[in-house]
Amino acid sequence: MARLPRLTLAGYPHHVIQRGNNRQPIFLADEDRQRLLDLLAEHAAAFRVAVHAYVLMDNHFHLLLTPETDEGLPQMMQAVGRRYVRYFNDRVHRSGTLWEGRYRSTLIQTERYLLACMAYIDLNPVRAGMVPAAGDFPSSSHAHYIGLRTDKLITPHPMYWQLGNTPFAREAAYADLVRAGLAVGQEQALTRSVLSGWALGEAPFLAALQKQTDRRIRRASAGRPRGVSEEMPKK
Repeated sequence: MARLPRLTLAGYPHHVIQRGNNRQPIFLADEDRQRLLDLLAEHAAAFRVAVHAYVLMDNHFHLLLTPETDEGLPQMMQAVGRRYVRYFNDRVHRSGTLWEGRYRSTLIQTERYLLACMAYIDLNPVRAGMVPAAGDFPSSSHAHYIGLRTDKLITPHPMYWQLGNTPFAREAAYADLVRAGLAVGQEQALTRSVLSGWALGEAPFLAALQKQTDRRIRRASAGRPRGVSEEMPKK
């Protein structure tokens, strides 16, 4: 069966994940992580893609992005992926593929899932047992949002600005949001959606979204439609 094309629409936030082939490390040193961030900054600007959040794990990375055009996100990811593989292979004297196939992505409903997705990304190292708290992991955008550093790669989404009227208020509110963690259903929905490629949101949002694309945006249901898409348990 032919795989579905990715769902990418301008103006919507997209959760993206790229893994190393066979779960192998894609970063061996801090300079590798910095190289990827530099490439993201260069190509996000070139292809008009806003980067809202990121985390760089040892063998994969997550991004939260909003493209200005339908083509911007795939063009950015292709350029970043190719250049990073060339850099990494040259540095460690290897050849061949680095990525586990093509990147995975999903489009999410802003009001319901954007801040949850940011927290999900920040908490990835905590779920992996690498650090006790999101603020202890240096290779993510979390420090930018809680006021510990300024990250020029990051473009805060308007939903973040609504967390408070001052920088301190926004930083404190976001820190509290991440510290509180995610409900199990939210975490499962975010995981399943990015791996499957189905859009994530409430039924009215999905119905309106489907009118904008010929690509099917959610898995066909044999029975009564779900009220909220893809909030399914892990395998």
